[in-house]
Amino acid sequence: MSENIELKHDCEAVAIPSGRRQTLTAGTVVCLVERRESSFTVLTANRAMYRIETSNADALELDRPVSGVKQREGRLSEQLAWETLRTVYDPELPVNVVELGLIYSCTIVRSSQGGNTVTVQMAMTSPGCGMSDVLKSEVEAKLIRLPEVSKAVVEVVFEPAWNPSRMSEAARLKLDMGIVSSQGLVRISRDR
Repeated sequence: MSENIELKHDCEAVAIPSGRRQTLTAGTVVCLVERRESSFTVLTANRAMYRIETSNADALELDRPVSGVKQREGRLSEQLAWETLRTVYDPELPVNVVELGLIYSCTIVRSSQGGNTVTVQMAMTSPGCGMSDVLKSEVEAKLIRLPEVSKAVVEVVFEPAWNPSRMSEAARLKLDMGIVSSQGLVRISRDR
């Protein structure tokens, strides 16, 4: 995707990778880089990257993407929780947090008052990741919409430290990092 758009009104954006919130003013020209169900990633003329929530889609004169994360029907299961986690993408990479290896665990505990608590242990690619609060909030917001969930908690953990070996082979291929075999990292080049 790479279309230039002039913002129609001021809108709040999150700077990537710092996570700082700021206002992009009306008239700013941005290049739409990626469109997700909960946000748009844009680049400004000076190559600064921002995340704009879909609530500001009108500033970009775009329709809000159809969300696949509305309240789901049926029963809560571990599989449903993991499927939901796969809908959360790293703001800088076209790979979801599960494939990146950022999700260390996902547990479901039934509450004595009814409902369930889903607890996720999640790492960041670096300890000083400015987007950690943004990612944490997105994971919690998506999990709380699952059936029978009364609480969603994300614990950001630093032990064990995340490293690229935690990524799935699919993520490595998507990022042109190759695959890991018993002989080590194997580079695979793709035609572009």
